Amino acid sequence: MTHLIGTYECKVDSKSRLSMPSGIKKQLLPKLEDGFVLKRSVFQKCLELYPMSEWEVLMQKLNKLNRFKKKNNDFIRKFTAGVKLVEVDANGRLLIPKDLVAFASIQKEVVVASAINIIEIWDREVYETCIEDVSDFADLAEEVMGNDDND
Repeated sequence: MTHLIGTYECKVDSKSRLSMPSGIKKQLLPKLEDGFVLKRSVFQKCLELYPMSEWEVLMQKLNKLNRFKKKNNDFIRKFTAGVKLVEVDANGRLLIPKDLVAFASIQKEVVVASAINIIEIWDREVYETCIEDVSDFADLAEEVMGNDDND
């Protein structure tokens, strides 16, 4: 499993190409040849970039869902809506498809943020609003992480 580190401010050009930050590129170097999957986030107005190996692990989990249950089919359809195969070109750029640019409201300035095993790509203003929106991060941290005394 990949554990990525870092948050970077970048720009996209007029053709929606994102120059991947060197810190992220170095961490992804062994995975650059395999390609990536870019998709809409489920919970936020950002994009998620999965190294192919991480995407395949996720797809194995989804493939175990019973397709004869409507909610499972609905989930798979919505989860994979807008999914694109993407590559980092020889110049270290990632082309963000127009429909995903529109979904994430990406303008010129973006934030590329590690999220453990994937990368989130945000419009900078949307990212800043989201980070500031957590009214009491201490309470959230305690609720999410504080109940694991036995681990």
